[in-house]
Amino acid sequence: MVDLPNAELDAMIEAEKKQVAFEYHNEAWADGMSDGIGTDILAETAISTALVELVRLHGEDKAISVVDELRRRLEHGEFRVERSLH
Repeated sequence: MVDLPNAELDAMIEAEKKQVAFEYHNEAWADGMSDGIGTDILAETAISTALVELVRLHGEDKAISVVDELRRRLEHGEFRVERSLH
């Protein structure tokens, strides 16, 4: 058995949960596309749903913080399809 520090184990668990969530979202996205829902509508409703939940669970300040962080990442090109990881 591998003995990992709690923080490292927590990070691994969070990464796994993010991967599973990503797969769920991809499946829902594909289902929506196959039903004829456009990408703009899917994207806007996904973002809106996420923000409603963040506000409900953590308040508007947390939601604004998340939006600010996403904006920073967007401006730095993190979401570009052609971006390179090297």
